[in-house]
Amino acid sequence: MSPATASPAGLGRTRPRFPAQVAAELKAAGWHPGRWEIRQAEEWADTLVGHGGPAGPGHTVFPAAVEAWAEFGGLAFDLVGPGRQLARSPFLLDPLCGLHLPRTLSDLGRALGTRLAPLGEEAHGQSLLAIDEEGRVYGLDHTGEWFLGHGIDQAITTLVQGTAPERLRTADGYDA
Repeated sequence: MSPATASPAGLGRTRPRFPAQVAAELKAAGWHPGRWEIRQAEEWADTLVGHGGPAGPGHTVFPAAVEAWAEFGGLAFDLVGPGRQLARSPFLLDPLCGLHLPRTLSDLGRALGTRLAPLGEEAHGQSLLAIDEEGRVYGLDHTGEWFLGHGIDQAITTLVQGTAPERLRTADGYDA
């Protein structure tokens, strides 16, 4: 056990995976430790890959996306009210929310130097959620592109707690 996960008293207890508020919202949405809906994740992957067309790039699918879909796909969070820094809003983890946006994801992925796959939506479609090959999560809306977390756990925590995400910026400091 690493010192980072040991309890202060050294009793061998580890920190929970999610803060209590986030764990409660996950449970209310139907998540439980060990949830693994791989068949559904594979169906989504097949649908996304099969959606590409001659007008532009199709969707890319990679392990980080499939793993996030298998564990959290299909969960809906009906959040409202104040958060830590922002008002909380509902979000849905369903990659088909981005079915018709492969070009948008491809363009942002190219700017970030990675590939992106759809993850879901926030605020009833006002923001697209996406995941990259390393498992980092982003939000894209009419105001810009946002970094939500280094992994799905951190992104869910950001959204549930209403923590302000980081705006993506170009190398010269301008908004992306």
